[in-house]
Amino acid sequence: MNNLVIDNLKEAGALLEGHFLLSSGRHSSRYCQCAKLLQYPDRAAKVLSVVVEKLKNVHFDKIVGPAMGGIIVSYELARQTGKPGIFAERLNGSMTIRRGFEIKKGERILISEDVVTTGKSSMEVAKIVENMGGSVAGICCIVDRRTKDAKIPYPVYGAVKLDINTYDPKDCPMCKNGMDYVKPGSRVFK
Repeated sequence: MNNLVIDNLKEAGALLEGHFLLSSGRHSSRYCQCAKLLQYPDRAAKVLSVVVEKLKNVHFDKIVGPAMGGIIVSYELARQTGKPGIFAERLNGSMTIRRGFEIKKGERILISEDVVTTGKSSMEVAKIVENMGGSVAGICCIVDRRTKDAKIPYPVYGAVKLDINTYDPKDCPMCKNGMDYVKPGSRVFK
């Protein structure tokens, strides 16, 4: 299954090499831009079918994807599982559930992402889910690139696990070599 996922990511131009400023503020020499994969519905369906297989014994009622990266993932997982798929979005800098979407008391929610690294967006959504009376059944993603120090108290179901080194900017070897970085993600820094 890993080959199917990696092959589709590469063929879609989603695995990038260079010098990247990540939304966490850390730097990396590799980046996974899942939006490049998600522009192809057939590829998205194949890759996310790997996640659906991993969810066979997981009880959940609804899928919530944080905007931007989790929206299409939520939709495709909802399509394949027959469960409702909604999204959370930022309003005045805070993640929220809007547009008439709701989480009912007692609902078990699966949070969907394109890439999980630090879990920051997922944990923001988890807090909303719990504040609305739901519980988090787990986090699913295309690429699980969590580091050992990522503190995510929920199971993570990824289509593929990638170990990509990240660096504090002061320790970044690309910066030390004078290489300019690009910021390919969607999160806005403050």
